[in-house]
Amino acid sequence: DAVVKPKLLRRCLEEAVSVSFNRITVDGDTSTNDACTLVATGKSEVAVESSADIEIFTRALIDVCAELARQLIHDAEGATKFITIEVNGGRVIEECEQVAFTVAHSPLVKTAFFASDANWGRILAAVGRAGLKDLVVDDIDIFLGDVCIVHQGGRAPDYSEEAGSRVMAEDAIRVRIELKRGDASATVWTSDLSHEYIRINAEYRT
Repeated sequence: DAVVKPKLLRRCLEEAVSVSFNRITVDGDTSTNDACTLVATGKSEVAVESSADIEIFTRALIDVCAELARQLIHDAEGATKFITIEVNGGRVIEECEQVAFTVAHSPLVKTAFFASDANWGRILAAVGRAGLKDLVVDDIDIFLGDVCIVHQGGRAPDYSEEAGSRVMAEDAIRVRIELKRGDASATVWTSDLSHEYIRINAEYRT
């Protein structure tokens, strides 16, 4: 275990959590047991002190936290799809997160993914109700994998149901949303909403 001062360790963990555990959602709910703890015992006697050391340590910590966060989504109740929602072109990171989480929390979007239905209207509607000020819908492009499904706020001219269905049949799907209003980006990971999810939570008793 590295030798890291508590204040620095906390700062590194906060940075890592902000782009990993705080970027996942299954259904938008949280638990009183949700927690993330990082311990450095110093037993290795390897000190993290210089700027270069801190950068290497933080990057490694981010990679570990991101992998663990993605595993939580893979293990989500009743999940059949692992969905990456990438939002680019925001004015600030916070509004990219706002759009990504609005899409990720939408029951209509999540059930469409479960059905392998490339329903571009549901995704675009979620982007539109994310609450971004002065959002120009006509600027928005949306991709499923490498397939453009929305171009300039409407169905992409070259889009075909066959191409959309090909992507939606996969277990892991990337949704890329281009806002075209800035340089900020954010990525959120989520799952679909299945019959099994409903069964598990309907039958659960405390």
